[in-house]
Amino acid sequence: MHPDPAALNLTHHFLIAMPGLDDRAFAKSVVYMCEHSDRGALGLVINKPSDITLKSLFDKVELPLHRNDLTEAMVFQGGPVQTERGFVLHECMLPGSESVYASTMTIPGGLEMTTSKDVLEALSTGAGPRKVFVSLGYSAWGEGQLESEISDNSWLTVSADLTVIFDTPVEQRYDKALMLLGLQSWMLSSEAGHA
Repeated sequence: MHPDPAALNLTHHFLIAMPGLDDRAFAKSVVYMCEHSDRGALGLVINKPSDITLKSLFDKVELPLHRNDLTEAMVFQGGPVQTERGFVLHECMLPGSESVYASTMTIPGGLEMTTSKDVLEALSTGAGPRKVFVSLGYSAWGEGQLESEISDNSWLTVSADLTVIFDTPVEQRYDKALMLLGLQSWMLSSEAGHA
């Protein structure tokens, strides 16, 4: 029996992959959920860096990068969907008002996800949001798919903590997300238990 999708809203939550989830894109991943509704879900993997720095991404789109704090920051593999498209997760510029960027999804919890180039243009001048997470690609689930994976013990869920995204070294994000549940990775079994 699957949970009622209307009763489950994981927007602004982390999905934490269970050890038995061996899908290459999601093994030992933490996904920040940007949107979850009865139509499906969308999120960004926050702990799988690519081999691209923000500086090289900006060079590729022919923009300078006048933010020394971001030049060595990594671009992440946000998921297996649209891996050539950029997604910028960032703090709200003006909380409580419309986004200043053209194509932005406001996420309850104080974040926005922008897909338009204007956020990169703002960052290139040294302006823009202070805290940013940039990924290529995203993760998506169709109607009822995520709920089914959760009931199959593929994912743990917990309310998101923004310090895990923006202030935690990438190699510690999985363990930090687990700690939000009072767990450590050694406590998890790769065997799903059903009573």
